[in-house]
Amino acid sequence: MSIMKQIVSNKTLDTSIVAWFAAQFLKVLFVLVKDKKFDFSRFVGSGGMPSSHSSFVVALSVSVGKICGFESSEFAIAVVFAFIVMYDAAGVRRAAGKQARVLNKIVKEMQDTGKIPEEKLKELIGHTPVEVLGGALVGLIVAIVM
Repeated sequence: MSIMKQIVSNKTLDTSIVAWFAAQFLKVLFVLVKDKKFDFSRFVGSGGMPSSHSSFVVALSVSVGKICGFESSEFAIAVVFAFIVMYDAAGVRRAAGKQARVLNKIVKEMQDTGKIPEEKLKELIGHTPVEVLGGALVGLIVAIVM
């Protein structure tokens, strides 16, 4: 079997990608319901509910557990990786988003006074713990179903 066929037929990879896709689709749907507008950028952007990062790594972990066994070293590695990604999404990246929000306010004030126009920083780069949990649940559901 060719390398490309092996990659395409990798159940663990397929499950993870479907979970990511499901989370990104839900982001678009939630914005559509909440704001009554279709925002395609939510499909490719980071941040928001649910966390596609969490969905991706939880689906990966569950899929590895189902295939290799929940007592396997591979499962343990996937779970540790998932915790690191989810911690980063809810901690470091969320803090960076808060800093971007403050900097954008400073830049706006400078623009309003005629000093140093700058482009805005991206504020929606991290997740709240609820968004991380939501993404983890999407990943878990996709991995169980697939």
